[in-house]
Amino acid sequence: MRVDISGSIIPNDSKWLYEWFGMEATCPKDIEKAIAACSPGEKLEVYINSSGGEITAGSAIYTALRAFTGKLEINVVGLAASAASVIMCAGHCLISPTAMVMIHCVSSSAQGNHQDMEKMAETLSKADRAMCQAYVLKTGKSESKLLELMNKTHWMTAEEAVKMGFCDGIMESPTLSASFGEPIFDAVAVSKVKKLLEDNDHLKQEKRFIELGGTI
Repeated sequence: MRVDISGSIIPNDSKWLYEWFGMEATCPKDIEKAIAACSPGEKLEVYINSSGGEITAGSAIYTALRAFTGKLEINVVGLAASAASVIMCAGHCLISPTAMVMIHCVSSSAQGNHQDMEKMAETLSKADRAMCQAYVLKTGKSESKLLELMNKTHWMTAEEAVKMGFCDGIMESPTLSASFGEPIFDAVAVSKVKKLLEDNDHLKQEKRFIELGGTI
C-alpha cells in the first residue's frame, strides 16, 4: 500500500477546500484510510514531499504512523519541512539524494495586550518542545541541541539528514522531483469561503459534491 503526503498538512475539515481549488494537501484521515486499507502483513510505503503546515494535523499523522503495527517504510522524495519533518520521523526513513529536510520553530499569530502576547509566546515555546520530541526519539540527540537547530531554521541536504540521524539512508532510485509545496489556508480564509458557500446555493452544491468524492 502506497500513500503520498504532499502539499500542505491540514486539518480534516479543511480538505474539501483544497480539493475544490485543485490544490495538493494531506490530512490525518488520508493516512488513517490508507492504514485501514492495508491487509495483514502488507507493507505501508509513505512518500513525503511537503513544506509542512498545521502542527496538530502533523502530530496526528505522526502518531497514526507510529501506531501502525505492520511494516512501515517512509521515503522523502522532495521536501520534508516543518510538520512534514515530524511525520518523517515516525519510522524507518530513506531520502532521495536530491531531497531536503527543514526543521524550525512553530509559528502563529496573535493580537491583544501584553498578557496575550506573553501567553502566546509560552504556548509556542511548549509547542516547539512537543514537536522536538519526534526529533529526539528519531535521532537520539538532546532536546537542547535540537531546539537550538530549530531556532536557527535548520536546512539539511540528504547526506546531512542521514548523518544527523533524521533519515536512515539515501534512496537508490528516487521517483519524484522536488517542490516547495503549496500555501496553507489559515482559519480566517476557510471561514470566509464557508460564508461564501453558505450564501451561494450553486457553490454549496459543488462543495457537497466534492465531499462525496466527486471532482469538478
